Amino acid sequence: MPEEIELEMAKIQRLREVLVRRESELRFMMDDIQLCRDIMDLKQELQNLVAIPEKEKTKLQKQREDELIQKIHKLVQKRDFLVDDAEVERLREQEEDKEMADFLRIKLKPLDKVTKSPARLESLERLEAYVLEY
Repeated sequence: MPEEIELEMAKIQRLREVLVRRESELRFMMDDIQLCRDIMDLKQELQNLVAIPEKEKTKLQKQREDELIQKIHKLVQKRDFLVDDAEVERLREQEEDKEMADFLRIKLKPLDKVTKSPARLESLERLEAYVLEY
């Protein structure tokens, strides 16, 4: 039936969207981990420089301290932007999920009238639960 095919296409599209989202989440996590590593490495180097008494520091060491502080600041800003961007994306995805769930609810009601087989209803309920889960 055309309605079943359309529903199956919606399910496939939804699965594709879930996979794309997951890939995006994993990329975010990788970027976040790398930024945190970079920040920690720079902080460690800065701590080593700060441990040197001010009287004993060379001009080069003082310059390096300033450079490290600036680099750390830039990386923290970059990470903050990344986190903010991920939050905006999460909110957008929630809205998309709500719209998809509403769409499927509307699509499933006519199908419920067409076919009342228990297996078919269970399949449709599982699909709706899956969409709402993601």
